[in-house]
Amino acid sequence: MYRHILIPLDLSPADSVVLEHIRKLAKFTSARITLLHVADGHVARNLLNLDLAPSPEMVEDQQQLERYQADLRTDGFTVDAHLASGEPADEILAHAGKVQCDLIAMATHGHGMLGDLILGSVAHTVRHRTEIPVLLIKAPKKGK
Repeated sequence: MYRHILIPLDLSPADSVVLEHIRKLAKFTSARITLLHVADGHVARNLLNLDLAPSPEMVEDQQQLERYQADLRTDGFTVDAHLASGEPADEILAHAGKVQCDLIAMATHGHGMLGDLILGSVAHTVRHRTEIPVLLIKAPKKGK
């Protein structure tokens, strides 16, 4: 079944929803987990080109990824965590190929068709540009 699951996280409350689902699936399949967050602020997008130091936000992002990683490891999972920078969909797809995952599991925020059209949707882009199966888990709307 699944041997390696990539979980792109946006470090929002939606993360708990996808992590809860994937804990069960990964336990059932004994899958390895890779956590990925793509920082996409100005510093993150220009980190290498302008030889910048990571922003305080990127440092916090890395710390949150490490907390998720430690929590999963405590529960017996084999898990890696990676902080990337740039365009989220591009980085997710590149990392999926790099780690050779066989499932990408990600939360969706449910903006709706109009919201996705205006705001764009990383999940929409990822699922249309990959041959890897994508599991989309809808996060509850704010306030629910």
